[in-house]
Amino acid sequence: MRNLLILLSFFALTTSCTQNKSSSSDQDAGVQPVNLEENAKYNAQAVFASGCFWCVEGVFESVKGVGDVISGYSGGHTSNPTYNEVGSGSTGHAEAVLVPYDSNIVDYPTLLKVYFNSMDPTQVNGQGPDRGTPYRSIIFYQNEQERQLAEDMIKKLDASGEYNRPISVEVKAFEKFWPAEDYHQDYVKNHPNDNPYVLNESIPRIKRFQRQFPELIKPNKNLVK
Repeated sequence: MRNLLILLSFFALTTSCTQNKSSSSDQDAGVQPVNLEENAKYNAQAVFASGCFWCVEGVFESVKGVGDVISGYSGGHTSNPTYNEVGSGSTGHAEAVLVPYDSNIVDYPTLLKVYFNSMDPTQVNGQGPDRGTPYRSIIFYQNEQERQLAEDMIKKLDASGEYNRPISVEVKAFEKFWPAEDYHQDYVKNHPNDNPYVLNESIPRIKRFQRQFPELIKPNKNLVK
C-alpha cells in the first residue's frame, strides 16, 4: 500500500501544472504576447480563476464571441507579481484569465455557464491535480449585476442536488489583473503535443466542456472529433 501511495503521489506531481510550468525550455519558447489590437474590438471583459490558467484560457478562447483570452494573476495584494511569486502563495493572487467578449454574441450569464461547467466548483483551493491558494476558484465581478448573477448561480447549484459538496467558488470584487509572462499565453495552442500536463489535463478538460455545449464552440477551436 505504501508503495502504491508513493507511486500515485509521484504521478500527480509529474502531471501537475506547477511541475510543468517551471521548464526553462517553455520559458525560452518565444511565444508571442497577447494581441491587444485584436481584443480592442470586443466591448466587454470578464475575469475568472479556476485552477491552471492554461486550461481556463483554452476553454474560454474556444467560445463564440470571445477574443484572445489573457492568462494572468488577480485577487492578491502585490503589484507586478511573477509566476514564481504567485506559486509560492505569498502574493495572495490566483492564476486567472481576462476574457474579452462581444456581448452581442455571448452574454455574461453564458460565460458563467461556461465557467461552472468547465471545472469542479466544489474543489477547495485547486482544480484536479493543482492544489493550493494560487489555484482557487474565483469569479471577479465588476459591477453589482455581475455579483448578483454569480451569487444567484451558486445558490441555484447548491440547491440543485447535483453536487455532494457545497460550491466553493469565491465571488470577489475585481481590483487589478496582471498579465502573466508571455510564455504562458496560448500555451495549449502552442504546446498541444509536447507537454504531459497539456496532454493529460488541459486538453481533456477542454474536450469535456466542449462535448457539453457544442453550440457555443468556434468551429476552428473544436477539439472534439
